[in-house]
Amino acid sequence: MPASPEASLRPVRVWDLPTRLFHWSLALCVVGAVVSAKIGGNLMDWHMRLGYAAFTLLLFRILWGLVGGRWSRFASFLYSPQALIRYLRGKPLPGEHFEVGHSPLGALSVFGLLAILAAQVGTGLFADDEIATTGPLIRFVSGATSSLLTGYHKHWGQWIIYGLVALHVLAILFYVFKRGKTLVRPMLVGDKQLPAEVPASRDGAGSRLLALILLLACAGLVAWLIALGAQPGL
Repeated sequence: MPASPEASLRPVRVWDLPTRLFHWSLALCVVGAVVSAKIGGNLMDWHMRLGYAAFTLLLFRILWGLVGGRWSRFASFLYSPQALIRYLRGKPLPGEHFEVGHSPLGALSVFGLLAILAAQVGTGLFADDEIATTGPLIRFVSGATSSLLTGYHKHWGQWIIYGLVALHVLAILFYVFKRGKTLVRPMLVGDKQLPAEVPASRDGAGSRLLALILLLACAGLVAWLIALGAQPGL
């Protein structure tokens, strides 16, 4: 009897630990930042802290997209328009592992979320709620520029994020109910059941140490920027 397709599958490390920690940490930062902003008051201090944490995580993800595990690197999910069309038609070329890491549609979602979150964090650095909270770099822009950036941060930016998060959740539900696949579990445990020829992501002690060093460097850069805004005479 020929072996079933399931019998030829094996656990393959797709999402390395740093990527998984980034994913869930960023999600918590976004939720916490939204809740703290809606409540306001003393929680605005936490809104700022969570914004700085998100800033650090986004900087880390950019670096990790260059040197991280195979399926976490941007190079693994930078797809051409032709590849997107092949994916939508269900006709991949040999060696195109659309269902391993981020699919072409998933890649668009990832890049969109990273860009919009970066814009939200960036505008927050120069924002002014005209009550008691201002961004740490507000002194470097004019009042008109701060007002413009604040308007985006408080209105357009957050609604775009809500929309992209909703699309992200809908995509997860689509995969569960239409394709019978879960996208959440691999982001928790790191592995997917895949054919033996699919290469795995690097996720050893050395890789994780590198991730920690990069994260600390990003945190140091964010701390320096915040302190820069507080220095007198600049």
